[in-house]
Amino acid sequence: MPEKMMKTIEVDEELYRYIASNTRHIGESASDILRRLLNLDNKADAEPQPATAPVVTQGEGVRHMLESGTLAAQDSAIERFMTILSVLYRENPAAFAQASDIKGRKRIYFADSEAALLAAGNTTKPRAIEGSPYWVITNTNTGRKRNIVAQLMAAMGYAHGLIERVSQSI
Repeated sequence: MPEKMMKTIEVDEELYRYIASNTRHIGESASDILRRLLNLDNKADAEPQPATAPVVTQGEGVRHMLESGTLAAQDSAIERFMTILSVLYRENPAAFAQASDIKGRKRIYFADSEAALLAAGNTTKPRAIEGSPYWVITNTNTGRKRNIVAQLMAAMGYAHGLIERVSQSI
């Protein structure tokens, strides 16, 4: 079966969020989501791919981040935390969107605006996640940052060993 040529298109933020919000499973491509929403004939509908199919390339960006020394060059836990979140978002925006619903007992960790995080608490010190539409609280100890990353990566479907390596690198 010949491989399909993939093209890149730009969409505005509202359309992007709509597509991401219609993701049915981790790793579902934007093309598959749009084909389903537009009721286009798609072999993927007739022959669902196993859930492990997207794992083939999942983690490449994360592994590169670990092996390149990018994190080791960061001066603080906050900078390493922010770098990890940015890489996770770039690697799989749709899975990140679903997984970013994780919360603490009294706090929300992720939001789509600084104002939303400030409204949830006075001392959250929100920061924008580079390259993404998300903001995250940074006023947590290193252990909590590790926990947030571990929960996020688990929800995104990363392997346990990789989750451990990344969270311990903060």
